Amino acid sequence: MAEQVVIIGSGPAGWSAAIYAARAELKPLVFEGAITEENRLAGTLPLGQLALTTEVENYAGFPAGDLKGFLESAIDPERFQYMFVHEGKHAVTGPELMELMRQQAVNFGTRIVTDDIVGVELQQRPFRLRLLGGETIETHALILATGARANYLGLPSEETYKNRGVSACAVCDGALPRFRNKPLIVVGGGDSAVEEATYLTKYASKVHLIHRRDKLRASKIMQERATNDPKIQIEWNHTLEEVLGNDKEGVTGVRLRSTVEDATRELPASGVFLAIGHTPNTAFLKGQIALTEKGYIQWSQPFRTTTSVEGVFAAGDAADDHYRQAITSAGTGCMAALDAERWLAAQGIH
Repeated sequence: MAEQVVIIGSGPAGWSAAIYAARAELKPLVFEGAITEENRLAGTLPLGQLALTTEVENYAGFPAGDLKGFLESAIDPERFQYMFVHEGKHAVTGPELMELMRQQAVNFGTRIVTDDIVGVELQQRPFRLRLLGGETIETHALILATGARANYLGLPSEETYKNRGVSACAVCDGALPRFRNKPLIVVGGGDSAVEEATYLTKYASKVHLIHRRDKLRASKIMQERATNDPKIQIEWNHTLEEVLGNDKEGVTGVRLRSTVEDATRELPASGVFLAIGHTPNTAFLKGQIALTEKGYIQWSQPFRTTTSVEGVFAAGDAADDHYRQAITSAGTGCMAALDAERWLAAQGIH
């Protein structure tokens, strides 16, 4: 028998959709993603990109405080035992917030499958979804909340030293011994790049922030944070041309190229962190639903989560290349669940 609604994705959009759908008695089924090496390297493990961040200071309802007791009381002990919970007063961290959202969805009856959907057939109803292992399931309504993953430059040397000094996640890797008290490189000029650089100052002797222009794209408060931090040095008007290293030590430095003159220079470093944007996780949808030139899912109506396929709804960063905030993703997840509920009711399914 076909499901009433399936949700693909396990970031703020996916869990918010699940919470609203479960409370509406839609009995949602969430595919949170598979735990595979491929997904780890791509940054697409369960709980989304927010699980790769540090403190989330701007998510409404979570002012800084001593959250340990609350987290321990709210989250299932089986999952809590594997969490790293900060002691003392702090803003909620990305992993903590994601676990709280997941638990809230479970509390209302959401069913969760730790697997990937790798193919869809949306030209028929019920829709048919294909799992990583080849099995298929059917659903009357579908909410796509697959998010977006971090970009890399595509340099051969970058690939060579990935996991040996090259990373796209400072929170995941920054505390490793190889990076402690060593100079580090962050590439990018937006809020994410400044956040990565700021986080790495906890461990690095110096953080070089590489930006191709003479002004950061980051918000004003983040620009001030970067320029006022004595451990961050902004390398204006430069691009990363090559990651330098060897088989024994991994990354040992970088070669930069000037964007204003024909010149290069080298900097010693034990790590290179990329913060240059994201790619939506929508490749499995091509040919089935309308996507933008950048691969984001197209919303078919203003202020609605409807797509080019009736009965399919999109939420979060998979459809939003403008805001890309946890709170906006959660908001569109709510909208998608409400849109799906009303559509199902109109079809006489719910």
